[in-house]
Amino acid sequence: MNLTKALGSVGGLTLASRVLGLVRDSLFARFVGAGFASDAFLIAFRLPNMFRALFAEGAFAAAFIPMFNRKVGDKNGRGLPDGIAFAEDALSVLLPVLIGMTVLLEIAAWPVTWLLTFGFNGASAERFDYVVHLSRITLPYLLLISLVSLLGGILNSLHKFWINAAAPILLNATLIAALLLFHDHQPLLTARNQAIAVTVSGALQLGWLIWACRKSGVSLRLKRPQLNPDVKKLMSLIWPAAAGAGAVQINLVVSTALAAALLPAGSVSYIYFADRLNQLPLGLIGIGLGTVLLPTISRQLGRGEEAEAMATQNRGMELALFLTLPATVALIVCGVPIVGALFQHGKFALDDSVLTAQALAAFSIGLPSYILVKVLTPGYYARSDTKTPVRYATMSMVVNLVLNLAFIKPLGHMGPPLATAIASTVNVAMLYRTLVRRGHFTPDARLVRRTWRLVVAALIMGGVMYFLNDLFQPFVTGTSVERWGAMLVLVATGGVVYAIATLLTGAFRLGDISTLLRRSR
Repeated sequence: MNLTKALGSVGGLTLASRVLGLVRDSLFARFVGAGFASDAFLIAFRLPNMFRALFAEGAFAAAFIPMFNRKVGDKNGRGLPDGIAFAEDALSVLLPVLIGMTVLLEIAAWPVTWLLTFGFNGASAERFDYVVHLSRITLPYLLLISLVSLLGGILNSLHKFWINAAAPILLNATLIAALLLFHDHQPLLTARNQAIAVTVSGALQLGWLIWACRKSGVSLRLKRPQLNPDVKKLMSLIWPAAAGAGAVQINLVVSTALAAALLPAGSVSYIYFADRLNQLPLGLIGIGLGTVLLPTISRQLGRGEEAEAMATQNRGMELALFLTLPATVALIVCGVPIVGALFQHGKFALDDSVLTAQALAAFSIGLPSYILVKVLTPGYYARSDTKTPVRYATMSMVVNLVLNLAFIKPLGHMGPPLATAIASTVNVAMLYRTLVRRGHFTPDARLVRRTWRLVVAALIMGGVMYFLNDLFQPFVTGTSVERWGAMLVLVATGGVVYAIATLLTGAFRLGDISTLLRRSR
């Protein structure tokens, strides 16, 4: 499989989803602002959103896809019918578990919300009840998105990556429609309507995946639940994979809880908006690479092609660094104009932009780590090793908690993002070291040669953009056309400068372009 072409397919749809996400957040900032109402909705959305990341982009894919691929590719089996039978067995057990978990969380919404906020900084009973109310509205999304992840894993294994990648577009489109059609002059009502839209979007995504599976010849039947050996193995792999793949998400939950408990109103919103911008390159690069690498490496290892699997991972890391390093530098250097262009209007003021940009800079320090986790963990999951990533993820979560407590008072709203960035870097260092020690990954000469050149090229771009910031600042708070135009010019300028810098440093050569075009054809 052409890694760049496959990533382009997933990344293109993820880009559309993330752009819609930015439009959604821009409208949310306009109609709700940064205060109690926005904090309340973001707290209510944090738990189902975490499960989306854990299951749809992490644990279920990590455990299910290698097992499904082995069933389909088994020379002594029946191919796809065996894979579908395994998926039906998994569904028959997971569905009752998910229903029970959702009902339990609905009943226990009050203590769960309290744990997520530590009492929401001493909020009154009425305000805290409002947060619990929003949480109960969004909780069914857990069930719906987990079923989406099962069907999406099947389609990814069949190399129909684009269908699953398109599903999040429905989430953002639904939330945007709710903001445009059902916003109110009272932010509390607008936030409640957003909570309703979250669950509606889950139903739409599930409907889309069911339709796509049937069009692809896959129709799952519900069976009586049976814990056969395959299902037992799947369940044993899911839970450690959830913690391993979801270390960043769990760290964000801890950061959000501490911010809600210890920082002034609006801090949760600053961290959220900063994280949303930080998630843009993570979604385009990290999730796309993880989606493509896992089934590819699993299939190569299943055929005994160790050298090809290692080469695939080397090129994945090279591609990740090529795309991530400039994004990291740009978000740190150009944070204020970027945040201002996207969010600074309506109820979102200049001070909110500056504070959000500070949180964004702290998050962005760890951006390469967030993405490299997606590149390194397939090396474990493809070998059915989910325990090692969870052990390292647990260590990184301890680091995150300790640093949160150390940073949150002196650094305020910048403390939790910086703690998350450092903890993720620790996680990546441990994952990388173990793969190398086991002989499952060795950086080849091309990766070593290009890495330092990419770093220099990104720093050159950052230096140029630092001196150009003042040129863009007057336009980022103008009309919508001026703001979006300034953003496009800013991104395009950074891209051109980085492209020239990669050619000057030798990180990228003109011959590589012809190679990519030839492979694409």
